[in-house]
Amino acid sequence: MPRICLVTHYFPPHKGGIEQVSYEQSKRLTEMGYQIDVLTSKYEGRNMNPLEGITIHHYPSLNVAKRFGVPYPIISFKAYKTFMKLISKCDLVHAHGHVYMASYLAGMVAKKCKKPFIVTQHNTFIDYKSFLNIVEQLNDQFIGKSVLKNADRIATVSKETKKYVLRLGADKTKTQVIYNGVDTDFFRPVNKTQSREKLGLPKNRKIVLSVRRLVYKNGLDTLIESVPHVARNRPDVLFVVAGKGPSRKLIEDRIKELGISQNIKLAGFVPDELLPVYYDAADIFMLPSASGEGLPLVLLEAMACGVPVIATAVGGTPEILEHMKNGVLVPPMNPEAMAEATSKLLSEENLGTTIGAEARRNVENKFTWTENVRQLQKIYSEFV
Repeated sequence: MPRICLVTHYFPPHKGGIEQVSYEQSKRLTEMGYQIDVLTSKYEGRNMNPLEGITIHHYPSLNVAKRFGVPYPIISFKAYKTFMKLISKCDLVHAHGHVYMASYLAGMVAKKCKKPFIVTQHNTFIDYKSFLNIVEQLNDQFIGKSVLKNADRIATVSKETKKYVLRLGADKTKTQVIYNGVDTDFFRPVNKTQSREKLGLPKNRKIVLSVRRLVYKNGLDTLIESVPHVARNRPDVLFVVAGKGPSRKLIEDRIKELGISQNIKLAGFVPDELLPVYYDAADIFMLPSASGEGLPLVLLEAMACGVPVIATAVGGTPEILEHMKNGVLVPPMNPEAMAEATSKLLSEENLGTTIGAEARRNVENKFTWTENVRQLQKIYSEFV
């Protein structure tokens, strides 16, 4: 039975795209006979043994960057022993994210132990519009490039993400795109009226949903600035933002300044089991990303629930959404364009229904976890 050392900055129950992808892959790989040893940082609420066949190991780290909304654990010198002990016993090392110190150390130890080293890259460059851009660029140069150089194979979640790693010197012959997936049995259309009753949401209003961490890169400033434009002609509209994060106070202050408290609701953290209910309750899903997206899982989840999506044309999103066929694309950081697209779908319900149905068909045919893991397992089989 092949033994895989999975290296990630965080792992469920910690929430995030990388965490969810690594978990969904691990779950299915164990069903195929792999043994998964997860090497991740320590955090509150950690689950030592989430599933049979998956074992969690923690390396010592600090999480000082979280105060800036950046999930970047800094590993301690003591981590080397932890990495060496586990990696020496495994058949293959698979790291998620080229920028993390854990990925760098995993690549160095894998090379020393002569173990195959695979990297999955999830995002493109994140434009923080602050000093963090310089930090990110330096990190790319001194850590990211080394991780990519040490990799025997690199998987990227979109073509845009592939372009990003190639610009950093990744070997083109070792790099391929493996799109993220979605569980179409879990995320599916059910009953809008019942879903709204369950969540206590109004039945007689148009609901625009966004599921985001409340941080800058997720573009929530664009969403908020679009609300007054939509509400001017559609006072019945209610924007619901599900998620938590360090920018909540800034968002609350801006909502008060704009006087749109009656048209927007911050729902806070939403547990996994309620996510499909929120999608099902919505008339439109909005993905207002500013930068840094590889292939957002929330995009695929909303599409799987048959909700028409309005998304900014950043990262890998345009590779999935075909404008006015299975979604609507708008320029990033453009509240007016976002508002115009929203108003159009709210006024043309048949168009929204058609787009949502096509979105559901699209993910069923192309973006399942079964297909994602099939391609990943094919890479593994080349080395173990």
